[in-house]
Amino acid sequence: MIRRVFAPLLAALVLLTGAAQGAQAAGYRYWSFWERQGDTWVYATQGPSLARPSDGDVQGFRFAVSEDSKDATQPRGAAEFAVICARTPAEDGKKRIALVIDFGTAADAPSGETPPARRTACARVAPDATTAEALAAVAKPLRYDTNALLCAITGYPQKGCGDQVSGGGETGKPTAAGRTATAAEDDSDGGLSLGLVAGIAVVVVLGAAAVWQARRRGDG
Repeated sequence: MIRRVFAPLLAALVLLTGAAQGAQAAGYRYWSFWERQGDTWVYATQGPSLARPSDGDVQGFRFAVSEDSKDATQPRGAAEFAVICARTPAEDGKKRIALVIDFGTAADAPSGETPPARRTACARVAPDATTAEALAAVAKPLRYDTNALLCAITGYPQKGCGDQVSGGGETGKPTAAGRTATAAEDDSDGGLSLGLVAGIAVVVVLGAAAVWQARRRGDG
């Protein structure tokens, strides 16, 4: 009897666990920000409005659908400072920043929009200029949200900013640095989500009630 009672309860717990895991697999459409180190793109740890690259640095932006920084899509194509800034001579009191702007693929584009072709640009700006200022010098208009998240470069996309495009419940939004702050990252102990804990609690209570009832019938 008890075994027959717990079988469906265990199945319910498995379903709750799967649902909670599925709800966290949300994708977001946004501009990610990258820094070039040698021949490798490295995800930026600061947003473009805070990063202050040095003369000769290469910075990259890629528009795509990603869950977070661990699966973010890198800018495509060559990214050599000497090539990008070949026609922009050095100037006293200025620094040159090579920028790679990858507008992504049609699959990642918002409905009704077509991504422009990938482009590169060499920004010659003041020595203390941020990446955002360098980008503004060569790729206007830019659009930001109230949290300093970069929403559009040269007007693409025309609307939206870090919009969720897949997955179950909304688990987070991209940060100003482009990373997605998820519910799992917000839990300081890295524990289970509140919804999953509540579901487990319900299963435990129902299980206890079923066992008590089964024993009562047995005694009767």
